[in-house]
Amino acid sequence: MTIIYIHGFNSSPASLKARQTKDWLEKSSLDRSFLCPALDGDTFIAIDQLQAIIDQCREPVGLIGSSLGGYYATWLAKKYGLKAVLVNPAVRPYESMSKYLGENTNYHSGERYMLNQSHIDMLRDLDTKEICVPDSIWVLLQTGDEVLDYRQARMKYSHCILTIEPGGDHSFQNYTRHLPAIIDFLQP
Repeated sequence: MTIIYIHGFNSSPASLKARQTKDWLEKSSLDRSFLCPALDGDTFIAIDQLQAIIDQCREPVGLIGSSLGGYYATWLAKKYGLKAVLVNPAVRPYESMSKYLGENTNYHSGERYMLNQSHIDMLRDLDTKEICVPDSIWVLLQTGDEVLDYRQARMKYSHCILTIEPGGDHSFQNYTRHLPAIIDFLQP
């Protein structure tokens, strides 16, 4: 099985949850491949990167997506019939990301890129209005998320498996305690 971790907007494989997932898998002695691509800031390129990786996988795939990565994971799970775990996922990034129109710099890599209206429109096109197989998606939310309103995700994913914890923040405090259950959930 291949676990693909999809990082959020302006993040990278160096994000804490991505590293924690990789480290946990390495120590668990489970026979699981781990991929966390450095997604381009250009949303068109990022979704193409993810589709190319999934298309090339020769074994079952499970997705873990955080923030904007959770938004991408929702669309990819529907398209490919995959299981996904979403951690404080973005629900309508085409609304919240318009404040980033123009030049941006990735927090980790320093990559500079332009975000324009066509990128926002593309995100709107990826919106998954209906979750076809709600048992294939597990959503982890913390009510103290200072970036995204957890209530939007609670409403959108109300028919999915939900874990809502009081407090916390956008990084999802104590994420590692869920990793055994996350990897178990993603099994085909």
